[in-house]
Amino acid sequence: MRFSKLTVPTLREKPQEAEIASHELLLRAGMIRPMASGIYSLLPLGTKALARIESIVREKMDDVGAVELVLPNLQPSEPWKESKRWYEYGQEMIRLSDRHLREFCLGPTAEEMITALASWASPSYRDLGAIFYQIQTKFRDEIRPRFGLL
Repeated sequence: MRFSKLTVPTLREKPQEAEIASHELLLRAGMIRPMASGIYSLLPLGTKALARIESIVREKMDDVGAVELVLPNLQPSEPWKESKRWYEYGQEMIRLSDRHLREFCLGPTAEEMITALASWASPSYRDLGAIFYQIQTKFRDEIRPRFGLL
């Protein structure tokens, strides 16, 4: 696709909500737009940049023998309770229940899910040494989201 065909709504002025240079540049370059505090939409140019970053990360991870996974965004409470972080994480974790009143959270991080998966996939010490990674959106209800897009 030609650059002239992309929708790139750039800004001349510094956005008021931008506190750090990278956030300001992403907004001014027309890569992202805020939808709410700490919630952003990636515009076409931002989507292309993200895809390129992901391809570089995948290439480097493949070089060291890592295996990519896709872990759920909606995570059950059990692994979190087992690690005790269900209670320690605080209000930054977005919690919800399903129709059967089972507790879940929108994953603020992947440690609990990767640990549960690795314990199932590597039952013996002989199976250790696997390198897993994921590229995914995470959810945190930050007190003051001020760092733009991470």
